[in-house]
Amino acid sequence: MAGAPDTASGVSRVLAALGAQLEADRLALEYADRGMAPAVWRPALPARVSERPFQVPVRANGTGLGTLVVHREHPLLPDEAALVRATADLLAVGVARHGHLQRLEAELTARVRELAEQRAFMECIVDSLPVGLYVVDRDYRIHAWNHKRETGLQGVARTDAVGRSIFDILHRQPAALLKREFDEVFASGRLQQFQMESRAFGETRSFRISKIPMRLGGGRVTHVITIGEDITDWKAALDRTAQAEKLAALGQLAAGVMHEINNPLATIAACAEALSMQQELGDAGTPPVELLRIIDLEVQRCKKIVNGLLDFARPKATGRDLFDLNAVVQQGLFLLQHHPRFKRISVVTELESTAPLLVNGDADQIVQVLIALAMNALDATPENARVLIRTRAVTDPEAPSRALLEVEDEGPGIPRALQAKVFEPFFTTKPPGQGTGLGLAICYGIVADHGGALDLVSPEGQGATFRVSLPMSTTAGMPPAVTSEVQA
Repeated sequence: MAGAPDTASGVSRVLAALGAQLEADRLALEYADRGMAPAVWRPALPARVSERPFQVPVRANGTGLGTLVVHREHPLLPDEAALVRATADLLAVGVARHGHLQRLEAELTARVRELAEQRAFMECIVDSLPVGLYVVDRDYRIHAWNHKRETGLQGVARTDAVGRSIFDILHRQPAALLKREFDEVFASGRLQQFQMESRAFGETRSFRISKIPMRLGGGRVTHVITIGEDITDWKAALDRTAQAEKLAALGQLAAGVMHEINNPLATIAACAEALSMQQELGDAGTPPVELLRIIDLEVQRCKKIVNGLLDFARPKATGRDLFDLNAVVQQGLFLLQHHPRFKRISVVTELESTAPLLVNGDADQIVQVLIALAMNALDATPENARVLIRTRAVTDPEAPSRALLEVEDEGPGIPRALQAKVFEPFFTTKPPGQGTGLGLAICYGIVADHGGALDLVSPEGQGATFRVSLPMSTTAGMPPAVTSEVQA
């Protein structure tokens, strides 16, 4: 029996012993599986043997495995027939065991082949990656080394790398630094990523190195996967894109400046032309003093646009002092109360009163931010509606305390598609001639310069809330808000 020589030889010995005991002329075990050759003792059949042999089925667990056939000139005696049946039962155990072993062998062979194919497939995937990859264990021994690590001037063959210490292979890198990088991943279980430059290829190349924790069995980190990616071309493309964006922003900036200055220049030109015509014709017309006043106002307007642009591009150095954010709000409201729209809209304040919101910075600049946000809210809010100005403290045990200043209006809100642009210079939702588009951009720069953040919250059609978050200089509690209403 192919594939199981012990079983085949055992069947042959049993048949030989039975044949000798029965003084039979021929014995055969004919298998139910026609693909298996029968086991035969004395294959030559004498002419005197009866054509009606004695046959006993060989069965195991109700399954027919074959037939034991006895050829002899004289019929078998009852005791001999019982012996043949007992032998058939014995053979059934061996044949069943042989079939089971064959099935296990086939399954094992198929499984080994499947695992080998899966392993080859995974290795092919890893080798096809355009990045260098290797894996080390806690003893810093290399367990995987992909094809990318084999190529290049400093490539090392996989057979030379796997099983060796990473410090022996990457001997050009400081061993202490390399060990510290691996130990940090083993200890923290967090991905580590950094960039480095190398001149090993003749020119300076930039690489992104990622060290990824790997856990076998879901416990502690057992291995670290290191991936090295050449990002030189990507960084060059990013630099080109950034340069293109700078040029586009410069063009947009120049166009915005020209657009904003063009209107006052046109007014100045008209006044100058009127003065010239009055001088030539002797026409009284508009008094020269009035024309000169208009020219002065328009010149101041141009100056304001240019100064705003300069403040946005190069913020002036400012002194830093400790101030109370609530006091800044009160000062800003005092300056705003003479604005015409202030008299037609309710301005409500909710200020924390029991504990000061102490912030280190330039109080005048924060007043400028508040006025700009409040003016935008007043412009967006319909008459008889409300603008809410709120201050509060936010404390977090795991983060520094922050003071919040919120300006909330009841206007139409800002469409979602435009919310990402509101802090861009020269972007405005106001009609032409009513805004430079620099106010929010300057506010954003001032708040950022104070270590804070300026955010917009504007659900569709439900008004807009601009939130200024500034770091507090001392830890403050959370006192209840005090509500007041200011009306002219």
